[in-house]
Amino acid sequence: MQKRKLDEKDILVSVACGAVGGLIDIFFVGEPGNSPLGKWTNKMTDNAVMKFAKHLGWSPHKENENNVRSAIGYLEHGKNNGNEADFQGFRVNYDQSNTKDVNGKFQMASNQHHMMSIGHSPDIVGLFFSVLNQFTNTSTFISDGKLISIATLDGKFMLVGNDFWTKLLCGVWNWFGHLMSDVAGSSGSAKGGSGIVLPFYEFFGFCKFGKFRTSDGMKDLSELAMKAFSSGYDFRHGMAMAIPVVLTEMLIRSLWVARQFFEFDRPINECIPTSAHEDLRLMLIIGNATLCVLDGVDAAIRSGGNALKFFLRLNLIAWFKLVKMVLKEIAIRLMMDDEYLFELVAEINRAVEKNLEELRLIDIEAYEKERDEIYALDTSLRISSDDKELTNVLYEYAGKHGIELQFGNHEEFDRFMLDENTVIDLE
Repeated sequence: MQKRKLDEKDILVSVACGAVGGLIDIFFVGEPGNSPLGKWTNKMTDNAVMKFAKHLGWSPHKENENNVRSAIGYLEHGKNNGNEADFQGFRVNYDQSNTKDVNGKFQMASNQHHMMSIGHSPDIVGLFFSVLNQFTNTSTFISDGKLISIATLDGKFMLVGNDFWTKLLCGVWNWFGHLMSDVAGSSGSAKGGSGIVLPFYEFFGFCKFGKFRTSDGMKDLSELAMKAFSSGYDFRHGMAMAIPVVLTEMLIRSLWVARQFFEFDRPINECIPTSAHEDLRLMLIIGNATLCVLDGVDAAIRSGGNALKFFLRLNLIAWFKLVKMVLKEIAIRLMMDDEYLFELVAEINRAVEKNLEELRLIDIEAYEKERDEIYALDTSLRISSDDKELTNVLYEYAGKHGIELQFGNHEEFDRFMLDENTVIDLE
């Protein structure tokens, strides 16, 4: 762990980089549907989906060559130019999209099911429930703050594979492929509709608390998050939100490296921007906090008191990263960080090894001989019957070891010890 206190330059660089990221977030990210960077990430997502579909055999007519809806339809149903293809599409059994599909057990609109169906989440939780649902022919949803599971054994879906492991791989591949078919929206919607949620965004479904004012009345946090998702606050918008966050971190790390190398003349191996450098960690926190402050102020001003508009303009990626970095720093301060502990253990090991090396240099025989002589002297002193015998024992030990005493006989010893001005010279 390398420690260096922040100076004015570090703070100025951090705030400046955070301000750059914040301004990019304000003017180029904004809210879904009105975001220059969002349009670019939408285009990049469409291109990725079409390349993925072509890799799996999608061969559209010339007029549909750049039609992402056609590529999505191929990934969903396996139809190529309106005809059945060898590839059957990434069909899953948990793709119910409305209230009717779930037999009226709960309310769900078609633009909500990608958030309510946990298997559609692009994270470890979504992967787990996707595979579980495919193995057990069930669908799992979050509705009204509760986890709901329904049976989907209708004979239309069967997990391919001859044994558990091949079925498991097939289930994982189905999950990923189905996400790719949904990430750019739906093939049946002219505008594409909502894509998939941000990682772990589905947990907002459990947040049945709070009251927030919107143009449609008061909403709790789960309803607010659902409304935002239905308005385009999805994975594609999340990629746009990540751009100013990544840019801020890259700027801070680059300027930190330049200063270490050129101003402090440190060797290049000490200029690697890792979390072992305390000053760099604090600079990243300050920079990201600056970005979040600008983002929050902008969202508050432009929302006009409407909680939904505030949510839509809020950069959740930046806020999540700030919270994560602060918690990690607290963990480091509390000696809970793995890297810090490893360094601490290594330092302790070095100290122990140094002490062991010094112990190896000790002459054990000489130490034991000296120990026995001290024990013998202690015994002789304890059994001495008077001051004269005590003085004789001390003289005998001193003479044997060449030690010069500061007194002569036992009378001098008494005067020596009773004199308040006596100074015992141990040399």
